[in-house]
Amino acid sequence: MKDRVLSGMRPTGPLHLGHYHGALKNWVKLQDDKECFFFVADWHALTTHYEDPEVINANVWGLVIDWLATGVDPNKATLFIQSRVIEHGELFTLLAMGTPLGWLERVPTYKDQIARLKDKDLATYGFLGYPLLQAADILIYKA
Repeated sequence: MKDRVLSGMRPTGPLHLGHYHGALKNWVKLQDDKECFFFVADWHALTTHYEDPEVINANVWGLVIDWLATGVDPNKATLFIQSRVIEHGELFTLLAMGTPLGWLERVPTYKDQIARLKDKDLATYGFLGYPLLQAADILIYKA
């Protein structure tokens, strides 16, 4: 059985060389040896870019086209859009129902991100619950 890889990108804007060197180049290599699931993390993007959902929607297909152009092969890897797989939202909701707020508020990156992104209003449950959405993504695919 091949090892399983799950990785996603948030469609908050056009891709750049950092995306290629930081992730896509590795995705192209991984798809030959691993069972790969690569996804457009549009719900993750909403946690920090909730004021412009149209921008996120506009970038979804451009992201996929760029992946294909760099050599990500849908015959070797599963490509999908997070919001189109309803189980992501269902598992996120179930995890959220049983997770104490205090646990989420103590996630080390939570306060760091709020400080780093101080120009944005991140006082939303979407941002606070980001780790639960990540957990749901991983658990669904047993990655």
